[in-house]
Amino acid sequence: MTNATQPTGRIARVMKSHSELPTWVQIWMNFILGPVNLATLAFLGQPGGGLIAALSLSGMALTVAIVIASGGFSKVAAAGHVLPWTPLVFMLAFARPEGTALYGAFLTVLLVVNVISLAFDFNDLRIWLSSRAGIRAQTA
Repeated sequence: MTNATQPTGRIARVMKSHSELPTWVQIWMNFILGPVNLATLAFLGQPGGGLIAALSLSGMALTVAIVIASGGFSKVAAAGHVLPWTPLVFMLAFARPEGTALYGAFLTVLLVVNVISLAFDFNDLRIWLSSRAGIRAQTA
């Protein structure tokens, strides 16, 4: 891109922030986490498919909104996954809907991928909340 066509402002900061993530995180997000959660759209006609897609996609949408609002990737972005994906994971683990064999296999993949993501997300959110508590204590 030439300077005249390069994005500027908040979107440019988000793109730069994404490119600065470790390579394994970029691969995880772009080729595993995102595609698996987007694939819920292929199962809308299955039992619980609408709710599963809504929870899955809302986790992505909330995270994108947080990343854009904060001007890049940071620990707070984890909140976008934690809020909708925690109930999704509980649903998939303890109240999984019946469906075709392919749907069942997909739900297992979705569960595993989102549990892995949430393991990182809960830790990132804990770190972010701890840092916010430290800031509040300093300004009090």
